[in-house]
Amino acid sequence: MSVLKKIHATLDTMAPADRQIGQFIVDNPDEMLRLSSAALAEQTGRSQSSVVKFSQKLGYPGYQQLKLAVSEAKAQQWQAPEGMVHGSIERGDGYLTVMQKLIASKLASMQQTMSVNSEQTIGKVLELLDKAERIHLAGVSASALVARDFSIKLMKLGRNVLQDSDSHVQLASASSLGPKDVLFALSYSGTSIETLRIAVLARARGARVVVVTSLKDNPLSGIADVVLHSVGDDDGVRSSSITVRDAQLALTDLLFILLVQRQPDANDHIHKSETAVSALKVD
Repeated sequence: MSVLKKIHATLDTMAPADRQIGQFIVDNPDEMLRLSSAALAEQTGRSQSSVVKFSQKLGYPGYQQLKLAVSEAKAQQWQAPEGMVHGSIERGDGYLTVMQKLIASKLASMQQTMSVNSEQTIGKVLELLDKAERIHLAGVSASALVARDFSIKLMKLGRNVLQDSDSHVQLASASSLGPKDVLFALSYSGTSIETLRIAVLARARGARVVVVTSLKDNPLSGIADVVLHSVGDDDGVRSSSITVRDAQLALTDLLFILLVQRQPDANDHIHKSETAVSALKVD
């Protein structure tokens, strides 16, 4: 039973405060996914602690996990093209099935990632990135690829960006950060030793720390000033790295586009970048 059906089925037995929160979620699931716990509390006339306790009564550690469950319930309601399924790819699957499962997994991961990050949290990250003198991007393995992609986009906007796939170089760069700088660290597990050390060092130097990690509590999120969440397929290690990367890319692409909107001379910077690169292309 989906969480939306579960809430609807138990509304009559809920205490008045819980019933008001539950009714709002059932009636407005899409709006709920865009709201923080504080915003949902305001919408329902209840306290933020009531929203958190409501989530826990349903069996979830906190509000973010409830949002993920609601997002998954909404995704199940979406009518996929005939033949498309969602699940882990098996050895015996044919070409078409593999293709459909892969697309479904990627779409679900990106959709859920967008749903669990509130507009308010995204706004805080944009403010930090916008005001930063330097932006240091950190990540290892697949996260390093996402960090590299985001760094290129930020450089196209004329931002002062530090990024390197070598963790030793990342540590050296982090040691030079200061109070006017931002560390943007990506680690789905939140337990990567290299990324943790970089975050601790950046924080010690006075830099603000933005983290992109999973919904689970982890050491890296405990260091951050602002935490963004990415959602991946945890059914298997091989598929997980693929969907997590896509989720991280979707999130950083969203930040890039929103920064372009905020920056008056963004198009000029992008045009200059494209003009410089075009000189290397052969007709």
